Formats: sequence, C-alpha cells, structure tokens
Amino acid sequence: MFKRMTASLAVLLGAALVAAACSQQSVPSGSNLPQESASAQESQAAEQPTAASPALQQEEPTPSEEATPSPSKAPAAKLYKMDSVYRFKPLDKETTDKVVLLTFDDGPHNKEVLTSLLDTLDKHKAKAIFFVNGYRVKANPDLLTLIHERGQTIGNHSWDHINLKKESAAKVEQQVADVQDSVMKLTGEAPTFFRPPYGSGNDSVKEIVKNHGMLYMTWSNGSLDWEQKSPGDPDKVVASVLEQLHPGANILMHELAWTAEALDKLLMQLEDKGYGFIDPAAIDTGLAN
Repeated sequence: MFKRMTASLAVLLGAALVAAACSQQSVPSGSNLPQESASAQESQAAEQPTAASPALQQEEPTPSEEATPSPSKAPAAKLYKMDSVYRFKPLDKETTDKVVLLTFDDGPHNKEVLTSLLDTLDKHKAKAIFFVNGYRVKANPDLLTLIHERGQTIGNHSWDHINLKKESAAKVEQQVADVQDSVMKLTGEAPTFFRPPYGSGNDSVKEIVKNHGMLYMTWSNGSLDWEQKSPGDPDKVVASVLEQLHPGANILMHELAWTAEALDKLLMQLEDKGYGFIDPAAIDTGLAN
C-alpha cells in the first residue's frame, strides 16, 4: 500500500515538473498564432498620416496685388487770362507778363517737320498749342497721338479749314464737333482751345465754340510763315515775330519746314530778351471744364 502511494506521488510530481518547464519556453517565430490579414494591414497603413514629399508640397496661391492706379495729374495753376485782342495778361502782380504763347496751325501732316518742332520745344522746355484740322487728323492719326504723347496741347482748327464766317450755324457745328470727337477718341481729351481758319468768325461761331467748352482765339503776332513759298527763309520767320514782339504775345506759326528750321533760333532770341513761354494749361479760359 505504501509503495503504491509513493509511486503515485512520484508520477504526480513528475507531471508537475514537466508542466512548469513547458510554461517557461518561448514561442517560436514560426508559430501558428493568428495573423492580421494583408488587407487589414493595408487599411491601417492608409489611415496613418504621412508627410507629403517636398516636391509635391505646394504653397497656397496668394491673391495677386491689385494695381494701384497712378494718382491723377494735379491741374496746373492758372496764371494768365486772354484779353479782347488775344493777348495774355497775368492774373496777379507776382506773375511776369514777359511771356509769349506759341501756336502752330494746319497740322498734323508731316512727321519730319512735326518731330523737329516737338524736339525743339522739348529742348527749350516750352509748351505750345497745335491747332489741327479734322481731315488731316483722319489722314494722320498717329501724328495727332504723337503731339499728345509728347506733352503738347491740341487745339481745334475746324475740320476742312474753311471760312466759318460764311457758313450756316449747322455747318459750323459740324466743322467744330467732328474735330472734338476725333481728338477725343484718339487722345481721351477734347480740345479746350479753338482758332478759326483765316482768323475769320462771328458771334454765331463764337457761341458754338463756347458751347463745346473751348476758348476762341485768333492771334496777336503773325510770323507770316504762310506767305513764303517753299523752300522758305527761316530768318524771315524769326524777324517777323521779333518785329511784332510784345508781352503776352499770341504767336501764330504753321507746321512748315522753314518754320521748324527757324524755331530754335527764335526761341533762343526770345529767351535772350527775357521772355518765357506760356504753358496752355496755365491759361484761365473762363469756361467750366
């Protein structure tokens, strides 16, 4: 009996030792433990946030800056006013009266002559009014634009250069309005000065001109350049202007080759005599713009 119990205890003790040894063994790498499926692993990987490649990263587009419009050009101070005989007088005692207004009629039609006039004006820092005819503007729109782009003033000299004093009010209206429209379309500005062809007009013409917001003028100093035949004599142009010179002179010239040749000499002699040149923008037209 005692031997049987001893044998049973020995068996139980051996079994316990074997079980303890098994519990301490590590699981081999090739064990058949349950594994996540490949699709489940891919799903988890897709859910993980990943840093974008630098090559694929793009900055948010920033809105482009709006172009700042250039400030409007300040209107020139008004310094002179025209009297009843088309001469210019200073508006106050501090402003000199030793000035002249330079004007050129009957263009634009000759690029070489016009460019020479513009270059000489620039050389002397002088401004002028170019009184244009509509039919020539139609034929040479680029020359009208050139005058405007070079900073000179454009005036209205009627469409056909006809004697407006002999025409009906309706005809005068057409001659004046068509030039206004053409210049406005090409430059964005309508003329504010008018000179009638041949200096010929009447109260009806003056009223129509005024209704278009322009100052009517003829001249007080004629260069007589129009009386010469080509090739003309530049010295005669200079002499004629200087003989009639007076403070506030309204000088009439034309877009002619001999006038262009004379201009530099004329302006130098005027400067030597102490004269300056009126900027048309400084003329008080007495009209609402």
